Amino acid sequence: MASASPTPGRGSIWSGRILSSLVTAFMLMDAAMKLPPLQPVTETAATLGWPTDPTTWRVLGAVLIGATFLYAIPRTAVLGAVILTAYMGGAVATHARIGSPLATHTFFGVYVGIAVWLGLWLRMPELRALLPLRHGRG
Repeated sequence: MASASPTPGRGSIWSGRILSSLVTAFMLMDAAMKLPPLQPVTETAATLGWPTDPTTWRVLGAVLIGATFLYAIPRTAVLGAVILTAYMGGAVATHARIGSPLATHTFFGVYVGIAVWLGLWLRMPELRALLPLRHGRG
């Protein structure tokens, strides 16, 4: 018989809110750099094999802002998390393709994706019920 995960405590909820806020701030900062786009964005784009035209980066910045806003709104947070995870998957694939260092560059998108979902898991009882942590055997 499966039992529902317990309701998260205040510490868990606040930890999730703080982690989600940090993710949101990071993503908005990243998006803001893409909108003009700033010179470091286009220089890095060239080394990663991406187009350097401003339209590409403005579109990616807009997608990132949209996904981040969805993530920040409780009713649409899971949809935002799914889109942010997909976005981070593109970053991982880009770095893997050019042979970037695994721990610092290639897996950075994985670390951000974990933070995205951990923040939600800590503050959402519905997600805890869907993805419970199990202790021991059984």
